[in-house]
Amino acid sequence: MGKKMRIDKLLSHTGYGTRSEIKKLVKQGKVTVAGKVVKDSGQLVDPELDEVSFDGERVMYREVIYLMMNKPPGVISATEDRRERTVIDLLEPEDQVMDPFPVGRLDKDTVGLLLLTNDGQLAHELLSPRKHVPKTYEAVVHGDVGEEDQTQFKAGVTLDDGYVTMPSDLKILKKDGGEGGVTSVISLTIMEGKFHQVKRMFEAVGKKVVYLKRVSMGPLELDADLEEGTYRELTDEEIALLRAHRAAD
Repeated sequence: MGKKMRIDKLLSHTGYGTRSEIKKLVKQGKVTVAGKVVKDSGQLVDPELDEVSFDGERVMYREVIYLMMNKPPGVISATEDRRERTVIDLLEPEDQVMDPFPVGRLDKDTVGLLLLTNDGQLAHELLSPRKHVPKTYEAVVHGDVGEEDQTQFKAGVTLDDGYVTMPSDLKILKKDGGEGGVTSVISLTIMEGKFHQVKRMFEAVGKKVVYLKRVSMGPLELDADLEEGTYRELTDEEIALLRAHRAAD
């Protein structure tokens, strides 16, 4: 015997839209249970036993999960590792059981936005090099980051292996001068995700990243209320943004 769940939850978890969209579709008579039209999106069904159809097509239930984490330092972006703590170790057991995986990697010492999901298709499209999904980072950099660096980053920087990066948008947020020299706080939006890319871009212009935080990926922005090491499920609106982003490409 499976668990009962609301029709709007079942349909939103299987990719048919946000709960508010589904409410409208149910009212339009698009959803049936055992062949009968349902008008209440809050009706409880057993997804394993009840035959739920949308527009005449059987809804195949596979629960998906979308989590936003503010990754802390010292944890690796992997599903398992014998020696190191992984981001999966930070999840509650009821979320671990859904087998989510991190979409892309943040270095061990990098913090900030990490999406975890078991939606392989969405993950593939967000990570596809062809899609050029923008990712924005905030960083503290040892060195005086100036207009010359902005011009170089806009043109593309040659990394240590000869790879030339796509044009990126470098903003200088503030500068501090101290005994150790000038430190710059910057924001950088890149369109690809090479290994250690942000650090290597600054190394290419003779500077060193000492703190790195990802604040956005595609249409998804890090929730300012999420403390490092904590996470939450994406809202319907955030999931809709990701799906719209996918459809737009």
